[in-house]
Amino acid sequence: MFTKFFKFFLILFLYQGPLYSKNETLKDFNSKDLSNYFSGIVAYENGENSKALKFFKSSKPLINRHNSYLERYVYSLVQDGEVKEAIIQIKNNITKDNSNSFELNLIMAIDSLKKKNYKKTKDYLKASSKFINNNRLNLILIETLKQYLYTFEEKKIPVTKKNFGNFSFINETFQRCYLNDENTEVYFNQMISAQNEANYSRYIFFYMNYLLENSRYQDALRVSNKLDYLNSSLLISQGKKWVEEKKLANFKKIFSCKSQDDVISELFFLISNLYASQEDYEKSNFYLNISNFLNPDFYFNLSLLVENYFQKKNYKKTIKILKTFNEKDEFYYWFRLKKESQIISKKNNNEGKALDFINLKFKKIEDASLKMIFDIANFNKNAKQFSEAIKYYNQILLKIDIDSELYAEILYRRGGCYERLGDYKNSDKDLLKALKINPDDAYVLNYLAYSWLERDYKIDVALKMLKKAYKDKSNDPYIIDSIGWAHYLIKEYEKAEKFLKRAVELMPNDPVVNDHYGDILWKLERKIQARYFWESVLKFDETEKDIKKKVRDKLIYGLKNYSL
Repeated sequence: MFTKFFKFFLILFLYQGPLYSKNETLKDFNSKDLSNYFSGIVAYENGENSKALKFFKSSKPLINRHNSYLERYVYSLVQDGEVKEAIIQIKNNITKDNSNSFELNLIMAIDSLKKKNYKKTKDYLKASSKFINNNRLNLILIETLKQYLYTFEEKKIPVTKKNFGNFSFINETFQRCYLNDENTEVYFNQMISAQNEANYSRYIFFYMNYLLENSRYQDALRVSNKLDYLNSSLLISQGKKWVEEKKLANFKKIFSCKSQDDVISELFFLISNLYASQEDYEKSNFYLNISNFLNPDFYFNLSLLVENYFQKKNYKKTIKILKTFNEKDEFYYWFRLKKESQIISKKNNNEGKALDFINLKFKKIEDASLKMIFDIANFNKNAKQFSEAIKYYNQILLKIDIDSELYAEILYRRGGCYERLGDYKNSDKDLLKALKINPDDAYVLNYLAYSWLERDYKIDVALKMLKKAYKDKSNDPYIIDSIGWAHYLIKEYEKAEKFLKRAVELMPNDPVVNDHYGDILWKLERKIQARYFWESVLKFDETEKDIKKKVRDKLIYGLKNYSL
């Protein structure tokens, strides 16, 4: 309570210069309006946008009487998706005194651009440039908008322009796509080929869209055939499905390179995504809603809005947006169900209830896709319903190429389920078969080797496998822990300590790693330290009951009479 009041008066102090913009005194202001306004500021600063907007709307008589009011009010409107209303408020209330805002001028620039009033757009961009305030993303946005403006007016790519690396490359691709430039395909292919180096996978969708706009269905199909549902993003999976089912009108309905609003919309999505990656969800929502204003038909972008609200624990807003996705968009509907399941888990602190929900919803889906089956298998595996998970993994294995890397991945996952059930015969069989397909898979090597260590089985062979895995993934904490534990079991305590110390540094809150490190410290006669790490194990929420029991025994008896 003290903190909230302190923040309130601090904000009051910071923003009282001046509180009013005309020759007025405090008695000229309605106390209720003032109270609502300052409550709005507090909510605004706390990132509680919906609450802030409610207060701002209740204090609107002050809109022309305090210079900063309009900026905060408009920002809150846009964050809440009311972009049209924000534009109306700016037009009706902007003055020379309250126009010193990056966001206000940017919004008016977008409004002008949408109306193809390029002269006004330039003026607003110029005005907005004055308030960049060393914000690099603001600079990138304004300069990129200028480049797009040149493209729209002159029907060509600007020769001289500022280069912002990958960001510029993406936007030049869309500019070329807008112009139907002969090098458009080259640019798309360069992005797609580099998708492992940067997050370009999203743009496979737009590449397929470009091909279809140019009546090149077979080429789009070839791109689609190279993709798989399990490892593709939501957007790509949905696009692939549309191509396979020849639902080509769906592409045209939601995006066109030939539309200036659509390509600018993607620019704002990019900015929004960058802010989301920095966990600045308020700014992310602001730019995402501008993106949706420019191209409301591309509703798939709302999935980012869902994630932003989910991260802010605003589950009411999250659920409201999720209802946008229905059965006609298979993958986004599945995304909706998964997110609703997560919300159930978070709100009720009940993973079992969440699992029951998603299992029930899954069973009602006719002809579930491979991705859905994969997801439901993983849901059950993570919830320790291993037998149920195995059933779903079995279904997947029947539908994919027996020699593929994907087949090996499913074997790895199923083998892990068998191992947790104590069915070591089938577990070893699956994991060894996975290694036959992909002998260098560090994670499979680690899982199988550690399983053998736990069973005191083929420890020398297990250590060789772990050394091989470590060579490939020397910074993976689980592999480091495993190889340390292997050295411990063969009584190479000094070597073990080096690895296990590193594992603890990388995973300080992992119960197993702390338990292992405690054991090695005990063997090295560092018993006080050993007890410290064992005690830590008991404090972790995720520590399993059997580990807790072992650790309690160690704290009483040490390792002298303790059976490993």
